[in-house]
Parts: sequence; C-alpha cells; structure tokens
Amino acid sequence: MKSLTSRRARAIVVALAAGSLALTGCSENKGTNSSANSKEDQKKAAEQSKAVSYGDAKASAGPAPEVPGAKSGGTVTVYQEAGLTHVDPGQIYVSDAGQLSNLIFRGLTNFSEDGKGNVSVVGDIATDAGKSSDGGKTWTFTLKDGIKDQNGNEITSADVRHTVERTYAEFIFDGPTYLQNWLSGPKYREALPDGGFGKKHLPDSVLETPDDKTVIFHFDTARPDLPQTLAMPGYSIVPEKTDTKEKYDKAPVALGPYKISEYKVGKSLKLVKNDQWDPKTDSVRHQYVDGWDFQFGVTESTQTKRLISDQGDSKNAIQFTGSVDATQIQDVISDPSVNKRTIKGFQPYVMQLTFNLDRVKNKAVRDAVTYAVNSKSLIAGEGGAYGGDVAPNLFAPTLPGYEKDYDPYGRLKTPQGNIEKAKELLKDVPAAEKKLVFAYGNTEQGQKRKVAIEDALGKVGIDVVSKEIDSASYYQQIGELDNPYDMYITGWGQDWPSPGTVVTPIYDGDQVAKGSSNYSHINDPKVQELIKKALTQEPTEAAKTWRDAHHYILEKVNPAAPLWYTKQFQLYGSNIGGARYSTESSYIDVTRLFLKS
Repeated sequence: MKSLTSRRARAIVVALAAGSLALTGCSENKGTNSSANSKEDQKKAAEQSKAVSYGDAKASAGPAPEVPGAKSGGTVTVYQEAGLTHVDPGQIYVSDAGQLSNLIFRGLTNFSEDGKGNVSVVGDIATDAGKSSDGGKTWTFTLKDGIKDQNGNEITSADVRHTVERTYAEFIFDGPTYLQNWLSGPKYREALPDGGFGKKHLPDSVLETPDDKTVIFHFDTARPDLPQTLAMPGYSIVPEKTDTKEKYDKAPVALGPYKISEYKVGKSLKLVKNDQWDPKTDSVRHQYVDGWDFQFGVTESTQTKRLISDQGDSKNAIQFTGSVDATQIQDVISDPSVNKRTIKGFQPYVMQLTFNLDRVKNKAVRDAVTYAVNSKSLIAGEGGAYGGDVAPNLFAPTLPGYEKDYDPYGRLKTPQGNIEKAKELLKDVPAAEKKLVFAYGNTEQGQKRKVAIEDALGKVGIDVVSKEIDSASYYQQIGELDNPYDMYITGWGQDWPSPGTVVTPIYDGDQVAKGSSNYSHINDPKVQELIKKALTQEPTEAAKTWRDAHHYILEKVNPAAPLWYTKQFQLYGSNIGGARYSTESSYIDVTRLFLKS
C-alpha cells in the first residue's frame, strides 16, 4: 500500500473518519445487540480468514464453473454515490475502481473464491499462479494462448513488461508500488524516469521476457507473496500499442468480459460485452449480462430506498461499494423479503485507538487506556451490531492468521471497558502522564467518537484534552512526525489476504516517516526481526511468524488499542441472480451476476 502507505486503505479510513461510509451488517444479523451476535459473527468470520493457496494450471484454466440457474441477457444497474477517481489500472488502489477492474481488466493472476471462504490465486492471463525458483527470488509466468484486448490484439510478454514499466512514470502516482519497490528499490522512479516509453527499459536482470509467452521477475530477496501482489487491480495489463499515457485514464482498453462504451466522468458509465474475451481462458469471470449501467451521484440513502421498494430498474440494481443506509437498517432486516436480498460480511478494516509512542511512553498508561475504552459505545455510534463488532486484537476477521479467541485485554468479555483494571494500572502513574491529547475529525461521526473516548477514559482518571481536526486533512495531520497529539482513531485493511500487508505498513520501524501509515511511530528491534523473517517465508510458514509478531506488538509494545471491526451490509434487487459476498473484496461478487428474467 504505496511506499507501503495505502491510498486504498487511507481512502476507506478517511471516509470512516468523515462519517461518509455507512458501516453495516454481518452474519445473520438477527438483532441489534452486538454482544449477542458476537460469537456467531466470529464463527462466520473464521470462514473468511483461511490461508490463500496458489492454483496450478488446472485451477487456472477456463471456463469458470457455471453459476446455478444462470441466464444470459439484460443490463445490471449500479448505484454508486461517488464517481471513480481513476480507471487507468496503474492508478487504481481504491475499492470502487477495484470492483470495476474485475469486469474490464485482467492481470497475470487473479483471486478465485468458492463461496465458502476459500480463496486461491490462479493464473489470469498466465497459465498458473507462477513458478518460483532460486529460493523464491525468481518467478516465471507463461502466458495463455488466445488472450486478446478489445481491439483483437494478442497480448504478449511485451505488454506485461510495458504494464510494469509504465508504473515507474511520473503520471502514475495513485496506484500500488509494491512491485516497483521490490524490483528497483524505494527510489524506483530514478531507475526508469520515462516509465519505459522511451528507449530505456528495465534490465533483463530485473524483468526478463525471453519470448512472447514468458515473463520472468528477478528479485534480490524471496518474494513469496508475488502472485497475490500481481492480482491487485493496479497491476492489470495495459496493452503497449494503445497506451495513451495520461489520457488512458479516460478511455482504457479492456481484456475482461466487458468494455467501456460510454463514460461521463462523475456522472455515468456504461459497459457492454467485449467480444474479444474468451471464456475458455478465464477461470473466474462470467459474461452473463449484456451490459452494466453505472449511475453516480446516488446517495446511500437513495440507493437503499430504491432497493427496498424494488420497482422498475431497481429490481435489476445493486449497491457496488455502498452500504445499506444506517437509518434504514431496521426497514431492511424487519422485512424477510428484503432482508434475503442482502450481502453480509466483515470488511478487512480494524479501527483502533493509536498511541503516539513519541509522546505516550509509559506502557502502563497505554495498557490502562486499552482496558478502559468502551467498544460497545463506539460501535453504537457506527450503527450498532450492523456497523461493527468488538475487536479483541489488531488482525481483522478477514485476515489469514486471525485468531478469534486471542483477546489479551479482555475486550470480548468487557466490551464496555474494564474500569477497575485500568484504575489499578494507573494508581502509581504521575498526574502529568494521565493527561492525553486526543485528535478527532470535525464531523458528526467524529463528535460521537470524541464523546465515547472522553466518557470512558474520564471514568479511570485520565484527563482527555480533545482537539478537533479538519476531516479532509485528518490523516495528513496525524501523519506528521512531530504532531501534537497523544492518540487518534485510525483504521487499516489488507491489500491482499496476507498479514504482511498489515504488519509491515503499520508496525514496521523502517516506515516511520512523514505521511507514513506507521502512525504510532513504533520502531522495535524484535518486530523488525520478525517482519524480515516473515517476508522471506512461504505463506504457511509466514503465518506463524506474523502471529508471533502480532502477539508481541499487542502485548509487549501496545501501540494501539483495538476497538472494532467494520462490517459490510449491501442490498440488491429481486431480479439479480448469483449474488454472494466476496471474501477477497468484502463487497458483492460482481464476476458471477445475472438477471433472473
């Protein structure tokens, strides 16, 4: 998540801080009592946190398994509040464009799901998830036959090379940078300042294309997560022949089952079938409907009202990345005919009260705050059981390696806060150290959080000095290394299903810098040692190391108090078929939808 600072995650959490993202629903949602649903929610979440596997050639071969009852024809209407910031793959790092990407773009690899929580990485335009050698430092991909762009041009290894090299260009600034950093270091732009558009290219010792069908990546250390990295929308293929540089962001070329037929930025987007897409080459996507009609500027309140009424085009409509409006949740769950048309599941985001370790140096104080905070009260401000669930630790339920019973501070047993334990920890702490400056966003949501934090910590004798921050610059201000705040609420979600995309960007001491996502400024030698070890291990081995790092961070350092896990609750029309929750995206799975009639 960019120079390991995630714009994708940041976009989400800024929305959270601004109160513009309605967080809702999970599991069966039979009531509004978070505690009552907690055990069932955690059980369901376990299905979402299974380790990712890498698929072979058989798993990567198309066509994708047929969706029961699927029919062809018709147009899906998409309700979306905000327009798309980018449609150039290299610039894509937020969830709305990521959803769109799976309809119109393809990469070397992609994520495949079975609807039971199992996620694997398969070859997309590659024949498999990749073959590693040299201890994981070298990865080789072979391209499938019959992969063409919407213009009928066959995709070759030169297009893959071009896709990688163009991410070095100055005009690509909003996409992921994992691959560039791994290949050329943090100053990767200096290695290829023109993004490969001129005569200079990456050397074969870094990126090799010995023939039209073969792509070989060479790294200076093992990169076991590469197949997952390449499955990110930001590394989708951009054909070299049709790359228009900056202009590509308005009219990209498709490889997926659909292509753009009309795009009015911020207003509407229409997709039609891409007749050059061959289902026999795709093990994930379908092309059941004739097209997609995106309507931007439709608020979540209006989306919910339309989908509840289920009239006209609304029968064929979905929420793309929006959620059921918090004020209409009861209208949805109280009507069985409406509630059955919902997608429910945990999102990958953990909301936490982050401590500025440069200022809050006494661990007893940090531990006391962690015991004292009232998750139940905070969740109530997010929509109750449909807005979130109590977080006992710093790993989201969607993350491989999540431990539902790992609760070192007793958050599940005392979600309203353990006042006596907190007071005991603070009894010998000087008064000056019990005065903490809390930063919060200047929104209605931020105000609710402020009240909840002040109330909980006031009960244990902590003097909270609340400082209001403009929500638009919230993360910019707490991202300053010398910021004047002791604590602030932050959130994070993984870039792909690996603890490495959580631990590294948030808790890696090497990431302590202005604007970095290491908002606590944690820089612990033991954590650094574990991160370095995990990054060179295969996913199964790495999972154990990431678990050790997680335990050490939370128990021995405690840079942040876990507060709540966010949830997703989406609604769709009665004529939509094939709808299911996507474990990987945390939204409705758009790869398999059809219209029933």
